[in-house]
Amino acid sequence: MINMVKKSYLLILLTLTFFVIGCFGDKKERVKTDLPQATVVRVIDGDTIVVNLNGMEEKVRLIGVDTPESRVNKRAEIQSKEGLGDTQTVVELGKKAKEFTASLVKPGDKVYLEFDVQQRDKYGRLLAYVYLQDGRMLNKEIICNGYAMPLTVPPNVKYEEEFRKCYKEAREKGLGLWKE
Repeated sequence: MINMVKKSYLLILLTLTFFVIGCFGDKKERVKTDLPQATVVRVIDGDTIVVNLNGMEEKVRLIGVDTPESRVNKRAEIQSKEGLGDTQTVVELGKKAKEFTASLVKPGDKVYLEFDVQQRDKYGRLLAYVYLQDGRMLNKEIICNGYAMPLTVPPNVKYEEEFRKCYKEAREKGLGLWKE
């Protein structure tokens, strides 16, 4: 009877250990090192970065992410009509989004690129989900911290539901651009 109790406790302990390691273990284990690796050159705005990929500089548009424009242009005027405030407010929010993105990726940082169905947009930019060295997805971090809206452009919809959920939570919590 005592042996059976010891075995039960041991089984429970092992199960809990594997659960804790799986949930809270070293994040580096989850880095998607099987994806193409690139080096960050610079941040253009909240949803676009430049990377060096295979010796070539490439503009990367973050899939599923739409940040306010960080300079006055036609898109900033459209965003102002979509309820983000006047054009100047849109640009101020865009600068905050750019600063947030720049706080996560700096020149020289290694990142990993995951592509979806369509690899380039009509402007020739790479479309990607960008993973940081610690395994976090840049696209998701920007939305979850309240610095972007989700932008779904089929056929690239792999993380659409996740992004929408993050956006809703960021708005409800008043994070990032949604602070009162």
